[in-house]
Amino acid sequence: MQEPAWEVYALRYGWQDRLAQDNFVHAPDPHDTPMPLDYFVWLLRSGEREILVDTGFGQAVLDKRAHPKDRRTRHITRPVDQALRGMGSEPGRIRDVILTHLHYDHAGNLGLFPNARFHLQEREMQFATGRHMCVACMRGAFEVEDVVQMVRAVYAERVVFHDGDAHIAPGVTVHRVGGHTDGLQMVRVSTARGPVVLASDASHYYANMARREPFPIVFNLGDMTQGWARARSLAEGDETRIVPGHDPLVRSLYPALPGSDGEIVMLHEAPAA
Repeated sequence: MQEPAWEVYALRYGWQDRLAQDNFVHAPDPHDTPMPLDYFVWLLRSGEREILVDTGFGQAVLDKRAHPKDRRTRHITRPVDQALRGMGSEPGRIRDVILTHLHYDHAGNLGLFPNARFHLQEREMQFATGRHMCVACMRGAFEVEDVVQMVRAVYAERVVFHDGDAHIAPGVTVHRVGGHTDGLQMVRVSTARGPVVLASDASHYYANMARREPFPIVFNLGDMTQGWARARSLAEGDETRIVPGHDPLVRSLYPALPGSDGEIVMLHEAPAA
């Protein structure tokens, strides 16, 4: 049976000022240059069915993490719920949400999706609630209230736990690679141009994979480097079908959804050469 061809949209909801030295384990150049970071969620569509990948963060977390003297200032360009509604997608009608991991910029706003099941790797839940969170440098990218909300969703029987590779819907699968966090999962989506791999934070930027230089927030460096190979395998060797989690180049390479002012791009379409 042939898998359906999904549409895949990257919705930018915010951005952050950064320098290149902030984005690699080894700073690439003493003459540093700006290298900003985009925040995305991803919407999958096939007919009337929709699946959301990650849920972003909201204003309360932005205010909490804002430091006036910090050059890496975060900005929300359009709240996630507004971005979705701009596409005709009502958050309350979304039934399935895949969370690639539980960091604050990927797993906030859970209350916007009262009717959704959350798909999560079991190892990520263990990681976010286990002994490693006793160390400040390990828990810094988590928001405790997001994790608590996920625990409440577990008790409400709204979480579907996965262990490694799993089938979410025809043409949509998840794949644990770890690295950035212990339970990080990528999402493989069947599209008209072949399988598209949403790498999420397995690689923040195209350059992390290309240079083999990881982003500095990493739990297991070995798993992260092996995750790049897994992404290529899932994309059937076509690196143009691997989409990193935070690279502004994504919005330059892919065609914009008409009327979105370039804030939403179509990943099911071929990228620019």
